[in-house]
Amino acid sequence: MFKEFKNFALKGNVIDMAVGIIIGAAFGTIVKSLVDDIIMPPIGLLVGNVDFSQLFVVLREGTKLHGPYATVKDAAAAGAVTLNYGVFINCVVSFLIVAFSVFLMVKVFQKVKSLDTVIVPEPVTKECPYCFSKIPKKATKCGFCTSVLP
Repeated sequence: MFKEFKNFALKGNVIDMAVGIIIGAAFGTIVKSLVDDIIMPPIGLLVGNVDFSQLFVVLREGTKLHGPYATVKDAAAAGAVTLNYGVFINCVVSFLIVAFSVFLMVKVFQKVKSLDTVIVPEPVTKECPYCFSKIPKKATKCGFCTSVLP
């Protein structure tokens, strides 16, 4: 069983997949920071100095402390049940950036892969069936053995 697992784990596809997952997780962290720290603050300023991560609706007041709550963290500390739609907006923006980035990477990969495809030109010579010499494709008689070609 260990030998089978070793064969499975050391196959190229499994290792490639593992590397892809690790890079994807790191890429997700970078995109989250991009959204939370770079993209959403200017958008928040444009729509009236709003911090999207702090947009929420209280569904049920907290048992420890009654609202209003200034932040999601305050509401959670008070035991309130909240609908955090601002965090959802941030996640949607993150998803769109990741999806667009993956789309661009796939496009680049396809472009590079298509460049690797070598177009083989049609041969200009053929082989004489009698003496196996290379002769022009349009020849009707072999120049080496003088046989008439079919």
